[in-house]
Amino acid sequence: MRDVRIWLLYLVLCGSVCLAAGWLNPVFAAADQEKAGSQPAAVKQDVQLGGRGEGYQPECATDECPTTFGPIIADTAIPIEKGKFSLQTTFAVSFTTNNFSPSWRRISAEGDFKSLGMAMKLTYGLWNNLEVYAVIPYIHNWANNVQEPGPRGERAADFGGMGNINLTFKYRLVEETQTVPTVSAIFTPSFPTGHFRRLNPGRLGMDQLGGGSYNFTTGLNVSKYLSPFIVYGNLWYTMGTAYTSTEDRSPLVRDENGDLVEGDAVSTRVRKYPRDFVTVNLAAEYPMTKKWIALLELTSTWEAGRLIGHKANVAATPLLNLVPLSIFPGIEYMATDKFSLALGVKIDLVGKDAPANIAPVLSMVYVF
Repeated sequence: MRDVRIWLLYLVLCGSVCLAAGWLNPVFAAADQEKAGSQPAAVKQDVQLGGRGEGYQPECATDECPTTFGPIIADTAIPIEKGKFSLQTTFAVSFTTNNFSPSWRRISAEGDFKSLGMAMKLTYGLWNNLEVYAVIPYIHNWANNVQEPGPRGERAADFGGMGNINLTFKYRLVEETQTVPTVSAIFTPSFPTGHFRRLNPGRLGMDQLGGGSYNFTTGLNVSKYLSPFIVYGNLWYTMGTAYTSTEDRSPLVRDENGDLVEGDAVSTRVRKYPRDFVTVNLAAEYPMTKKWIALLELTSTWEAGRLIGHKANVAATPLLNLVPLSIFPGIEYMATDKFSLALGVKIDLVGKDAPANIAPVLSMVYVF
C-alpha cells in the first residue's frame, strides 16, 4: 500500500509539472501562436505500438522541407498543434522464430507461437508545445505444437483481450533551429489493464497479456532535419510498482510407496517487484518523393535494477517481452496532408531470455 501511495504522489507531481508548463510559459506560447499555421507535428507484446503523429515539418533554411508522419515505433519530438486531434491505428502480427537463451544464443522456440497486436492511439494538442495521447491495445496470442504440454496434455491454446493502457504527456522544451534539434520531455503512466492474474496453465502462457504493475516512464525525445534525412531519438527510463500475483507451486507429498513426489499444484500469493528498464530508440526517414518516405528504425530495451523501493525479484523480460536490439525497415505513403499509411517489418536481432520475433506492421494516421 505504501508503494502505491508513493507512486500516486509521483504521478500527481509529474502530471502537475506537465500541466503547469503550459500555463507558465507565456513567451513560448505567444511565439508558437504566431507559427501555428506552419508547424504540424507528430505524434504488447513484442512491438511497442505507437510513435507516428500529425506530421513532422522541421524548420530549416531551405524552402522545401519534407513533411512526414514520423516513425512507426519510435516517438516523435514535435507535439501536435493546439486544438488538433489525430487518430492512429496500428496492426502487428508477431511470429516467434526462436528463443533467446540466458547466454544470448538462439535456441528452439519449442512450439509455434504468434501474436496479433492492434492498438488505437488518440492524440490531442492541449496547449502550444504540449500534447497528450493515449494508447489502447488489444492482443491475441496463439500457441500450437507446444513441446511442453499443459497439465491435461494441451499442446495448443489461444487467448485475447486488452493489453496495458498508457497515457503520455509530451512537452517541447527546445524548438528546432538550423543547429539545434527539437527536444521534448515525456511522462507516461501505464495501467495494468492486461490480464496477468489467475493464469490458466492449460492456456500455455497465452493468457498473460501484461504485467501487474503500474509503470511510470520519463525521458526525452529529439528530432532534427539533416538534409536529406530526418532523424529521431528516444531515451526513456521506466519504473514499476510492486504487485501481488498468484503462482502455482507443487508441494512434495508421499506416494503409496512412501517416496516424496510432486503433488497437485497449489496457488500461492506472491509479492512481486519488477525491474526497471531503459528504452533507446533511433530512427531515420528519407523522403524519396513528396509522397513516398523510406524509414529505418533501431529499437532497444534494457533491464535495470530498481531505482526506488524493494530489491527486484522478477525479471522484466518475461513479463514485457523485452528485446535489447531490433531493426525495423519500412516505407510510408503520404496519401494526403491528413492521411498516411506506413508498412514495415520488425526483426529481433539480439536478446536474452525472450522470444525472437518477426513482425509485419501496418500503421495508419488521420488528422482531424
